[in-house]
Amino acid sequence: MNQHINQLLDWTPNTELNEKPMVSAEEHCRGMRHFAMGVSTITSGDNKARAGLTATAVCSVTADPPRLVVFVNKGVYASELILKTGALCVNLLAGEQEEVAKAFAGMIKEVQGEARFEYGQWDTLATGAPTLQGALANFDCRVVKVFDESTHHAFLCEVLAMREREDGEALIYLNGGFRQIPQ
Repeated sequence: MNQHINQLLDWTPNTELNEKPMVSAEEHCRGMRHFAMGVSTITSGDNKARAGLTATAVCSVTADPPRLVVFVNKGVYASELILKTGALCVNLLAGEQEEVAKAFAGMIKEVQGEARFEYGQWDTLATGAPTLQGALANFDCRVVKVFDESTHHAFLCEVLAMREREDGEALIYLNGGFRQIPQ
């Protein structure tokens, strides 16, 4: 069974560092605000239900095989739906898609659940997960592993389909606000 963990089980942390205190959650969050991160909507769904959220915690893992890791708060419905379907789509937003980001981040109070999909035009690629048309890039993925990381699930995904556009500005999140960055 251990051969499927992909963790260095014979590695041990530096015990001298174990005694040192960590920064507070508040300090950590303040520091993380300085990271300029691309903004994505993470979506999942099937014929019965769709869900999504705005996220910046997406990272390329490897190009061969094509893998991403996506961190999703366990407390949101999208996390439950990703676990159920085994699929998700990372929709990397363009600058003009800030309203989509706000809708999926819960920043437009009256817009919740399925109503979020009224922002933007949606279709599907390989997995059936909702895919935003006009995004800078869409990464349609199957989940191959799930890691339990405190308040979040870390979904290790393999990219089954990808779509991109050549024009447009990137939407990023920095210091508590959305910004557009020319490509």
